[in-house]
Amino acid sequence: MSRMIHYLVLLTAWMLWQLPVGAQSPSKVPFQGIDQTWQNGADRRDSSVFSEAKYFIPSVLLDINYNYSFNAPIDNTVVGSTALARHNEVQLSALHVGGDFTYDHMRARVMLQFGTRTTLVPRNDYSSYRGQYDLASVYRYLSEAYAGYQFDVAYGLNVDAGLFLSYIGLNSYFQQENWEYQASYTSDNTPWFFNGIRIQFYPAKNLKIEPWIINGWQSYGKFNSMPGLGGSILWMSEDSNLKLITNNYYGTDAAGIPDRVRFHSDNSVLARYLHRPGSKGISQMAFSITGDIGFEKGGGVNGFSGSDPANPAQYFTSLMVYHRLWFGAKKYAWTVGGGFMENPGRYLVLLPSGQASPLPDPNNPSATAGQFPFSANPGDPFRAWDVSTNIDFMPNPGLTLRAEWVYREASVPYFAGHGGVTSQTGYATSPLDPSWRPDLVKSEAKVIVALLFRM
Repeated sequence: MSRMIHYLVLLTAWMLWQLPVGAQSPSKVPFQGIDQTWQNGADRRDSSVFSEAKYFIPSVLLDINYNYSFNAPIDNTVVGSTALARHNEVQLSALHVGGDFTYDHMRARVMLQFGTRTTLVPRNDYSSYRGQYDLASVYRYLSEAYAGYQFDVAYGLNVDAGLFLSYIGLNSYFQQENWEYQASYTSDNTPWFFNGIRIQFYPAKNLKIEPWIINGWQSYGKFNSMPGLGGSILWMSEDSNLKLITNNYYGTDAAGIPDRVRFHSDNSVLARYLHRPGSKGISQMAFSITGDIGFEKGGGVNGFSGSDPANPAQYFTSLMVYHRLWFGAKKYAWTVGGGFMENPGRYLVLLPSGQASPLPDPNNPSATAGQFPFSANPGDPFRAWDVSTNIDFMPNPGLTLRAEWVYREASVPYFAGHGGVTSQTGYATSPLDPSWRPDLVKSEAKVIVALLFRM
């Protein structure tokens, strides 16, 4: 495997050496004229107020939410979500500030992030416990930071290195681009970011082929010696009504278990089947379907085959489906949908912490933090499903006010119950009662109100 990676790197370097550099900007622009504003996981604006800028286009996003869980945890802590952190409080989930630089084929994008997501997302990456330096703190205030070069080949060839967003699971990391606020398990339990090298090749106006050589599965560092390998193929119809995308990944992402490999395939279909521009009634109707399948094999687990208790099945299957309807001159939209997940071994489950502590078990770097960790042993069962619906008010393309209802259920106690997950009083400073345990329950219903701003 290491020899194959070595040859792949040499072949890529040779190909890049042969490409023309220093030419004029390409006249062919990928996806030009294709309307993506209706798509789940895409920017709903058709332009930026800064689009006339020559070398730098700024970007500012604000995501503010209020979440009320009917479980009413006494510590106001939400578990099992990368979108929500606190119950019954107004929270700044994310402030993103940055933009895009372009000059003479050079390109770079930098997006800083602040808010609760700077804790919610890095806490799920355990690669930083390998070796020294606190990678989670180093990177937590960056959502994207990469630089690269654009070559004039076909409709464009970009070679970038750094920290970039993942689209495994369809949903965008930026809530302003998603139809739903609380992502279904297919998206919330798959990567939000990658750290490494990305190549984007556009052989035709409506086609993108994108290989990755990365540190690993949503990991700042590497769990073992092998890099993660993967890629994406995206196609859109020229009438703007259909989008197909497949994302695939292969790597070794079990901490300290280099013999355990992971494969994951993520596939989506998005279709707009009604489009009546200018209508003050129903102006658009569309749906998205995303299905994922994957497994881990080796190092004590056996993919989809679980007949041997000493070598149990460890895999991931999921589906999510959403339907969206726009009305009132596209100033309003109604979305309904949901999905399910099955993940024996819980290797992609967002592990809820049990009574916060600085580090997970030092003898098990993949374990969740806390004195009462949520088990993720080989073969541990986990199934979950969810449904949600929301109404959006969008007075202009850069502002959304969303009201959403969500119900989620799991096969094992997983969500924060009324007793919370911190202590018997709800405060981390309270000495623990010896009989206290985190209050995890099998279901939760919640209401979310979010204000989403983008410029």
